[in-house]
Amino acid sequence: MQRIHPKTLQDLEFPTVLQQLSLRCNTELGKESALQIQPFQDKDLLIDILGQTSEYLASFSNENRIPNHGFDNVNPELKLLLIENTTLEIPGFRKIGNICKTVAIHQKFFKKFKEYYPLLFEKVNELEVNSEIPSSIDNVIDKFGEIKDNASDELRHIRRQIGEVRGKINQSFGAALAKYQSLDFLDDIRESVMENRRVLAVKAMHRRKVKGSVMGSSKTGSIVYIIPETTVGYTRELSNLEFDEKEEIQRILNELTDSIRPFQPLVLAYQTYLTHIDITASKAKYASEMNGLLPKINENNQLFLRDAYHPLLYLANKQKNEKTWPQTIELQPENRIIVISGPNAGGKSITLKTIGLLQVMFQSGLLIPVHERSSVCFFDKILTDIGDNQSIENHLSTYSYRLKNMNHFLKKCNDKTLFLIDEFGTGSDPELGGALAEAFLEVFYEREAYGVITTHYANLKALADELPHATNANMRFNSKTLEPTFQLVLGEAGSSFTFEVAQKNGIPYSLINKAKKKIERGKVRFDATIAKLQKERNKMAQTGSRLQEEETKAREEASRLEELNTKIKTKLESYQELYDHNQRMIQLGNKVNTVAERYFVDNKKRPLISELLRIVETENSKRKKTNAKKVKAKQEKQKQVAQELEKKIVKVRKEKKAEKKKAIEKEKNKPRPVFKIGDRVRLMDGKAVGSIDTLEKGKAVVNYGMFTTNVSVDQLELVEAKK
Repeated sequence: MQRIHPKTLQDLEFPTVLQQLSLRCNTELGKESALQIQPFQDKDLLIDILGQTSEYLASFSNENRIPNHGFDNVNPELKLLLIENTTLEIPGFRKIGNICKTVAIHQKFFKKFKEYYPLLFEKVNELEVNSEIPSSIDNVIDKFGEIKDNASDELRHIRRQIGEVRGKINQSFGAALAKYQSLDFLDDIRESVMENRRVLAVKAMHRRKVKGSVMGSSKTGSIVYIIPETTVGYTRELSNLEFDEKEEIQRILNELTDSIRPFQPLVLAYQTYLTHIDITASKAKYASEMNGLLPKINENNQLFLRDAYHPLLYLANKQKNEKTWPQTIELQPENRIIVISGPNAGGKSITLKTIGLLQVMFQSGLLIPVHERSSVCFFDKILTDIGDNQSIENHLSTYSYRLKNMNHFLKKCNDKTLFLIDEFGTGSDPELGGALAEAFLEVFYEREAYGVITTHYANLKALADELPHATNANMRFNSKTLEPTFQLVLGEAGSSFTFEVAQKNGIPYSLINKAKKKIERGKVRFDATIAKLQKERNKMAQTGSRLQEEETKAREEASRLEELNTKIKTKLESYQELYDHNQRMIQLGNKVNTVAERYFVDNKKRPLISELLRIVETENSKRKKTNAKKVKAKQEKQKQVAQELEKKIVKVRKEKKAEKKKAIEKEKNKPRPVFKIGDRVRLMDGKAVGSIDTLEKGKAVVNYGMFTTNVSVDQLELVEAKK
């Protein structure tokens, strides 16, 4: 890939994106480096950078958050290390030590979670592991930035002597203070500190009576500050020891500097890595705020941006709680050039800039706000001609500048080029400028370049209709309210709605009619036809939407009626069975009633019993035939159901076994969460949720409200972390 011209980046407002990216960096070096980002020329490196950013973005939504990467700039210290016989200061050592420790933490973290972050692990794994630098610094300098007593044997000895001498000074000074205080030679304040030394505050009238070194007097002259004679000797000894201490510290720092000097390139590599991680983190934060992601990358020269947002517009509207309209556009070998037309303020230029800016961001290693099913490719060159580019310095008019730009396009344009031109052909006589623009467009088409242009020229709309691999598009416009809807529609040219918008804005109708008479009648008819087609398309879209809603309702109603019909059939069958049973009972009752009447008349028991037995046997024979058929049918049905059930059980068992195996593997691979007091948890094989009261040695006390239980943390799973 070739380098994209700075003017293109300026036209697409890419520097503004970099400024917003810089604000999201944590370190000064990261902020500076973010502003210097340019589109990559190495495709493999770009894919690697995009993958790392995508991995960092994924870390925001899981438990394995990437450790902090903050550091202080050590460039001044690294320059000093390149000069022989130089010594670093204590803050410089601490900064270098912190950088080494931060990188070590990253190396350890990414090694542990390399399955989650393979590309970031590969990046940090390139660095040499070094624990010698921070260890040697920690052996000399403590966490408060002081030289440790045990930094050397000599320093330990000197500081022990200093402690002893200070004890003697305090002891002798205390004795002198008590003595002269009892003699009333001291002022009310008794003592003070001058030049980091304790001094007696002696009344001026008694200064000759107190032996020692005079260090000064008060502003009024009423107090003279004196070091007692007994203390003076110890003070001189302390000064000599403090000098020796400074010399020894300087020697230790010189030695430490010399031990770190060979690792200067490694420390520089560490700082470069942390700067890179800072930029990667800021890209991930930026993507998170605008719902950016890494779309599919293809090698088929296909650019498909689905639900694409202009990043700057999206973030600005997000702050104002306003809606941003996404656009969907596709460029491919069968549809290389799109000509967008339509009224002014309809969103043509924003659509053009959205395509260009998202492509530049992608080729600079940034994630872009598009739908996850979008697909992008690489372009060697991105050429833009956007906005009014009058050049006062070069004495160029807008049209002259645009002609120079078109000449540049003609030199650079090929099948690996994406060109974006706003208001193509404007700036000169409409007919002549339109003809020249048409010739330019034909050349771009012949060279198989990809591009999007916006225009009001009818001849360019007609040319896009004629060329097989080009298409018209328009920004949808509400013909009733004459308000833009900011929606791109592929496949048809758009009307400028010139006279309609003029009428809406209060221009007298008589004046509009006069204007219409001044232009070719065919031109008005052509624009009116396009406007009419757009209105018809809007009506068809509304009708289609309404018919779809009605079809959905009809399907729901048919489903409801079918369900109701099934219920009615079931009820009718049950009523029929009940009716048949009742009729049989009536017939049986009539027979019994006839036998009873006969017995009532002749009072003979034997015929009665004989007739009743005959009736019962007849009924039983019917019942046996019916029951045998039913039992057989029932057994057949049960056998069939059992076979089906057995097949389902075998299938379900296999599925459960596979799911259990997957769950076990997932559980093995899944890193154990770090539990904290207050986290809401549950047992792995349970449903009740409780909160952790205490944690100690891998055991946790879980409070379920009514009772508590002591369990191992290995048996717990996290439901909700404490906020």
